[in-house]
Amino acid sequence: MTFRSHMDAALAEAEAAAARGEVPVGAVVARNGSILARAGNRTREMADPTAHAELLAIREACRVLGSERLTGCDLYVTLEPCAMCAAAISAARIARLYYGAADPKSGGVAHGARVFTHPQAHHAPEVYDGIGADAAARLLRAFFSGRR
Repeated sequence: MTFRSHMDAALAEAEAAAARGEVPVGAVVARNGSILARAGNRTREMADPTAHAELLAIREACRVLGSERLTGCDLYVTLEPCAMCAAAISAARIARLYYGAADPKSGGVAHGARVFTHPQAHHAPEVYDGIGADAAARLLRAFFSGRR
């Protein structure tokens, strides 16, 4: 099977989130090259601090598969997941995490809590960073520069 990145779909979800006034983060869950779920941040819309793109996409993929485990699935997200999302990624047993922009302030994978390296992490996915990082960072900079 040939590798196919779904970061463009995640970036489209991030752009849609920005258009809704949300922090532009998008996520896609795929398995065997096909997209199972996609989402953008909806924390403001849903008045829910847990409505991050990753969690929404994970929840939908679990619903689609009828399982709380996403074994063999890949997660594409435009920004390094926070500690909350990294813990959910571990609990869902995501096989591979591909993320775009690094998040030195709130990241939980390569920065901050580094959830997957913690001894209490039940599962650590393969992690690939920097995929679509420039486009993701541009979206975030544009969003926040318009609010300062």
